[in-house]
Amino acid sequence: MNTRNLLIFALVIAVLAAYGFIGMNYLNQRSQNDSYGTQIADASAQLLQITQPPTDLDIKLAAAQDRLVAVQKALVFSASDIDIVNNILETAAKIDIVAVPLTTQPWVQETVSNQVYSVFRVIIQVTATYQQIAAFINLLETGQTSTMIIESLNVAGPAGALLLESSERAALTITANMQIAIYTSLIKQVS
Repeated sequence: MNTRNLLIFALVIAVLAAYGFIGMNYLNQRSQNDSYGTQIADASAQLLQITQPPTDLDIKLAAAQDRLVAVQKALVFSASDIDIVNNILETAAKIDIVAVPLTTQPWVQETVSNQVYSVFRVIIQVTATYQQIAAFINLLETGQTSTMIIESLNVAGPAGALLLESSERAALTITANMQIAIYTSLIKQVS
């Protein structure tokens, strides 16, 4: 009987060891489950903080693409150097001011933001009142050539003009030298 008791005792120990092992495994899995639950709750909270994309994203993309096409079309024009200078002089004539082209530079290629553009520059001298020069600049910037940029503007008035009353200064004739650049995506050297 001794062997039988020993066998039962060994069997009871084996069953207790198996239950102990299973119980420890269950407790470890329960601990991991709690940890995973916390991680899931944190991730869910972070997901809720992410802003949803706007519902009109397709409309905004289409509008941006339309603006891009318009800008690309504005950069493509076929005008000769003479046409550009004549356009500037006609703009000056519209507001009765004297504009004299001093120099022109040949078309050159320049890189701006990894894009290559052809650029034509002209220096113009304008003699008029301050208001007329401001109107002239406004007409140039909003005129036919939307890629026209005034790169520099130097204004000179008569000596002692700062000592005059503001109403007298407004009527004074001043001289402005401006360097104008016209950008295009294609070289247009039609003469």
